[in-house]
Amino acid sequence: MSVSEATGDWPGVRPEVVAEVVAGLSARLQKRLDGAAAKLAQRPVVREGDEWRVEVDEETVLVLHAPGGVVAGEAGVRCGCLLAPACVHRAAAVTLCPITEAGSDPGAADAGDGAAEPSGGSADQPAANEAPGPLTPDPLTAAEHAAVHHLHRAAAAVLAAGVSGAGAVSQAELLRAAHRARLAGLYRPASAAVTVATRVRAARAGAPDHRLVDLVAGLRELLGLTTALAGDAAPVAALRGTARQAYREEGGLRLYGLFAEPVLTATHAGAVSWAVDADGRLSTIAEVLPHDDAAAAVPQAVGAGNRTVRLGDAALSHREFSRAGLAVQGATRSTGGRLGAGASVRAVRAAGAAWTAEPASRLWSEPVSAQVARALAAQELPYESRPAGSDLLFLDVTLLGPAPTGPGGTPQLLARCTAAGPAGGPAGGPAGREPGGTPDGPVVVLRAAYEHPDLPFRANLALLATAPGLRLRVIGRLERADRPELRLLAIGAHPDAPGPLARPADRAGRVNVGLERLQAADLASPEAVPEAMPEAVSGTPSQAASGATPEAVPGTVPGAVPEPTAPLPYGPPVHVIGRRVEQTVTTGRHALAPSEASSAADRGLLRAAGLATAAELLDGLRAAAADRRRDVFGRIVTDDHDAFATAWLAAASYTEELAAALCVAAWSGEE
Repeated sequence: MSVSEATGDWPGVRPEVVAEVVAGLSARLQKRLDGAAAKLAQRPVVREGDEWRVEVDEETVLVLHAPGGVVAGEAGVRCGCLLAPACVHRAAAVTLCPITEAGSDPGAADAGDGAAEPSGGSADQPAANEAPGPLTPDPLTAAEHAAVHHLHRAAAAVLAAGVSGAGAVSQAELLRAAHRARLAGLYRPASAAVTVATRVRAARAGAPDHRLVDLVAGLRELLGLTTALAGDAAPVAALRGTARQAYREEGGLRLYGLFAEPVLTATHAGAVSWAVDADGRLSTIAEVLPHDDAAAAVPQAVGAGNRTVRLGDAALSHREFSRAGLAVQGATRSTGGRLGAGASVRAVRAAGAAWTAEPASRLWSEPVSAQVARALAAQELPYESRPAGSDLLFLDVTLLGPAPTGPGGTPQLLARCTAAGPAGGPAGGPAGREPGGTPDGPVVVLRAAYEHPDLPFRANLALLATAPGLRLRVIGRLERADRPELRLLAIGAHPDAPGPLARPADRAGRVNVGLERLQAADLASPEAVPEAMPEAVSGTPSQAASGATPEAVPGTVPGAVPEPTAPLPYGPPVHVIGRRVEQTVTTGRHALAPSEASSAADRGLLRAAGLATAAELLDGLRAAAADRRRDVFGRIVTDDHDAFATAWLAAASYTEELAAALCVAAWSGEE
């Protein structure tokens, strides 16, 4: 029997278990729950097989029975105190455990042929090359109406409280509503609610993977779903989602590896390999497993790259597959591009293809503007329903040099994007420029896909920053911002500069940035930087893309690279409404009660920039936040926060659409 001891090493727990245990507390104990959880988090956790033991004090032992690392029922949490089972210790324990939905392994290979995976997406979600059919209204049943109302009320309460006020009780109520929605068949809203609860926990705990923008997006999606479902005219079938997403028979597939990336979440870690078939479609093969200890998550993710691809009889690792190929018979594939690994699937190793050869090279032949539009459209879909690779960009770039470090000291790198020709090669000759020396693409900020310092991303970016003028072919995820940004995943040799990255024979001229560390020897001496290149790194990325120099913009310092996270000079003040939307999520509705002078300043700034709609939405949000009913004694009456949530959703949706439009404009070089 294995025995381990660690602080903060807790098993996973089902959402409904959290809701049940917390609901069993009295009102007095619910008020003490957050404090009790903070104290329990300091106690050592000892694992013995499928049981986790915590000594609450000298006389009380708390035991969590978690087969497979997940507490699946309320009976799996036992406490030896006199108040058990209605004790605060049990509730504190499930509050500390990471939430794990049934079958929520996001990347583990499937065991059966044609098996299905859990999904919050719709069964009607079309494949990448299919047009969606017409959707007709499908009214909710009485049970679904009740579940939607409960879920909307719980989500609005979390929004009104903000991260600072949404304690364990509020989170448990949201999980209770999610469980009720799942039982009613509303799988997509239920999954969105669990995601919000998980992100609220991460925010309150100060987890390194917490991003406020993700929490805002989660709340916007959840409230948007519940609002749409409450309207009888909505296409309910597309909003309900399905419990499991079916795989389709694909027959024979010839796959060519593209790259591999690490996967790191609060509960899972591993690696995912990406491949392209002869028709140019992307697919994924994953090796993602639960982890019990956050300290072991990064080694598990990096080590997964050396594990054998679980597909048929293939005997190659994920890193090897990213540069090789597979011939598959009896293949099955989900809508999201994930390959099934059933018993009838047969796969053997085959030759790979260079990024400069078909079928991989056609990925780089798509115009940059079309790639950006595709990635932005994919962000509107549930994660499980996005066609594989729809959020990826395939670019040819020339490195310009380091940008000022981002939040937390993370390195950032500037690169000039070059247009692709009909065959995927760069247009405009070997210099990567159009005739006459005019830049043919925007300046892009390259960022780490994961900010975790123990992953190779940051070190690789720092090394690449020492090689200005180096020309590369890159793959990354679009970061939606008012300037071109890309989260770098893989790099390869440029079609006109095959020397760099070709030194190690086993790398085939490409590097998985999140799984492999670059060495100085891997970078061949870059070509001489074009004479006009120093101007490109002066000023903001948008100035460089348009050819403007710092001298043309008052207040800029010649030769300096401004902080990428700062608002662009003379740009629209979209940050005004965006910050208010984020502040609401952080501190609740009372964050929108500043002085009248501050409100007037925001309103004047937006209207002066021509953003009259933004000003009206912000005024409406402030009014809804301040509209609190009181009884005859002046006490605030319990409110369902519906009007406030509606106003916030309108402002958040407007901000989302405006941000997408600014992102498109930034990549197209528009001012």
